[in-house]
Formats: sequence, structure tokens, C-alpha cells
Amino acid sequence: MKYCSVEEVKKEVDLGRMLILDIRESYEVDICSIDSMQIPMGQICDRVSEIPTNKTIAVLCKSGKRAEAVANLMCVECGFTNVVVVEGGMMAWIEKVANHLEVY
Repeated sequence: MKYCSVEEVKKEVDLGRMLILDIRESYEVDICSIDSMQIPMGQICDRVSEIPTNKTIAVLCKSGKRAEAVANLMCVECGFTNVVVVEGGMMAWIEKVANHLEVY
């Protein structure tokens, strides 16, 4: 499994080569959100067809633990080959990229 820093993810998203898949629950996204595709972790299997395959998918959760599980599922069960885990998740994103967002 590949991991990317929030700085690298931000750069790749800005260049249009990567899409952030936010797998946090709706109440978490309501607290703070970024420009991303949002599918809660528990809905990934049912909604996997919605996830584009033409870009690298950066899976994001609050800290990175749930993202590891979802990235593994996407690769092993769904056949994705272009998936990375956002190291440190939303907490790292807030700390290093968007410190104006609310920490929860």
C-alpha cells in the first residue's frame, strides 16, 4: 500500500492528477470539509462504481487508520491499482495545509 503526505496530495490534486476520496461519516464532514468526493466508509462497496478510475485516488479519513482499510479493500476486492492513503488524514491536512479548518 502506498502512502502520500498531505502536501504531496494537495500538489497532485491541484495538478488534476489525483482525487481525494473522503470516507469520513457525514457528521465529521459537517464539522470540516475539503474539496473531495465523499463516500462514508460503510458505503464504499455499494458505491464503488461512482469512484473514477482515471486519476489516482487518495483515501482520507480523520487520522489514516480507516483509510488504510478502505484502500486495501479497493485494491484487493475491487481491483483498483491507483490508490494511496493520505498520511495523517484530515488531522494532518488541517495542521499542514488548511489550518483555518476546525479540529475535532
